[in-house]
This record gives sequence, C-alpha cells and structure tokens, in this order.
Amino acid sequence: MSIFEYNGSALIAMVGKNCFAIASDRRLGVQLQTIATDFQRIYKVHDRLFLGLSGLATDAQTLYQRLGFRHKLYQLREERDMKPETFANLVSAILYEKRFGPYFCQPVIAGLGDEDKPFICTMDSIGAKELAKDFVVAGTASESLYGACESMFKEGMEPEELFETVSQALLSSVDRDCLSGWGGHVYVVTSTEVKERILKGRMD
Repeated sequence: MSIFEYNGSALIAMVGKNCFAIASDRRLGVQLQTIATDFQRIYKVHDRLFLGLSGLATDAQTLYQRLGFRHKLYQLREERDMKPETFANLVSAILYEKRFGPYFCQPVIAGLGDEDKPFICTMDSIGAKELAKDFVVAGTASESLYGACESMFKEGMEPEELFETVSQALLSSVDRDCLSGWGGHVYVVTSTEVKERILKGRMD
C-alpha cells in the first residue's frame, strides 16, 4: 500500500458561476481500520480561499501549520489577503523545497480571484501544479471521482446546483472506495457568503 493511501481520503473542488465548491470525506483510517469519523481535510485560509489536503494525515496537518504561518506573515507585510494564484505558488514552492523527503500530501486549492473569478488547482507531493477550469480531484477515491465529475459537471452552475452536483459526485465516489467515506464536508463559496454543510453517507 502506498503511503498516500495509508489514511484514505477523497477531495474535490469544482467551479460554478462566480462561485466554487470544495468537498472532502470525513474518514480517518489506518489502512482498513477506522480511527475517526469527523476528520478535517479542508482548511480555510481566508474567506475567499480554501485548501484541501489529501494524503498522509500527519503531513497534512504539519503542512497546513506552515502555510497558515506564511499566510499570516504575508498579511502583516502586505496588509491584504493572498490571491489564490499567489497561494498556489507558495504551496508549490514549500512542497518543492522538501522534494528529497516530501510531505506525502496532494493539495487542492480553491479560491475566488479578481472579479470573483473562481480558481482551482491541485498538485503532486513535490509541487507540480495542475490547473483546471472545471474541477480537480485528489485522494484514494480520485479515480471514481473523475468519472462522477466528468458525467455530472456542466458550466455556469449557480451555488445551489453546484452544491448538489459536488455532493452527489462525492457520495457516489466514496461508496466505490473502501479507504474513504463516512459522510462528507462541503463548502460552497461565493463573493458574499460561505456555506458549510455536513453530508451523511454510508457509515461503513
């Protein structure tokens, strides 16, 4: 078993019309043994920027602490929040810095940029970015997430429709992966509000 699959995870970010959604499962396991059913994989950087970390849970928490520290320094120095593109470059640089002993994480970054344009991207454990205009996925359930998102995604979705699409894609995908699941955690972000919802899924 790969070290990336040790704790199990499912992450998805999808864009809508001037909004985006980011969702994750809630299971923390040690291989096939479930340890917790309310594990946090999505972190708020600021009101318009969210970070999801799949992969090894301990590395994800360490990496988020480093990124939170660097973002606070940026806020103090620049007196503004970081743009999503800038934050993606920061994450990439921090991961590449440790390329010979990497953080075993696959980050998903989602945010609203200038003129409320949604930005999503993911990267591998050494910071090679993959930008997308529709959706990005990560984690042990990524193969089934790709299939569900390909079939369900359509352009210009309003926030409520986007929530429905992301939730259905996540729940149907984690049912096909035994290392992730146990409900879901969804954020839908527009320029004026952040909606957070907890999904109930199969509890096995």
